[in-house]
Amino acid sequence: MSGTSVQGRSLGAIDAVTALLVILLMVQMWLLTATLDAFLAGEAGTAIPGAIVSGLLFAACLGLYSFVMRLDREARRQQQQE
Repeated sequence: MSGTSVQGRSLGAIDAVTALLVILLMVQMWLLTATLDAFLAGEAGTAIPGAIVSGLLFAACLGLYSFVMRLDREARRQQQQE
């Protein structure tokens, strides 16, 4: 397999993961504002579930970020070996 196809696939995967990260971060910001609005309105019961879901979204974003870093590292290694 040629290096350009490996690098092209890596770049395509990185683009897809970046788009997914943007969507997840937008959902997390919406969740933060909705949870904070409900908490300030006196509905304290929504704060814990909102914090848990926000933590899960953060963990998903962290996992996707580490995946992108690994893909980038492998693509650079392939490029240097050529």
